[in-house]
Amino acid sequence: MIDGSNPEQLDLFGGADLVPPAPTQEVLNGVYYEQATGLFVSFVLGRRHYEWAAKGCTFDKEWREKTMRERAI
Repeated sequence: MIDGSNPEQLDLFGGADLVPPAPTQEVLNGVYYEQATGLFVSFVLGRRHYEWAAKGCTFDKEWREKTMRERAI
């Protein structure tokens, strides 16, 4: 039971409880080319965010080729 004379201090803006724990392994961030499916996949903090087909990609050809070569998973 909370005592009225001893109020609890809440950390409203510090956000110490909102910070996720540090990952034990490296997480994916950015865009990668997934060879198994032929998709470009964007990752945010290790979670899949968005994916699109490499054939229908309208990004610069040099970027697509570099990503397919250097960031394939």
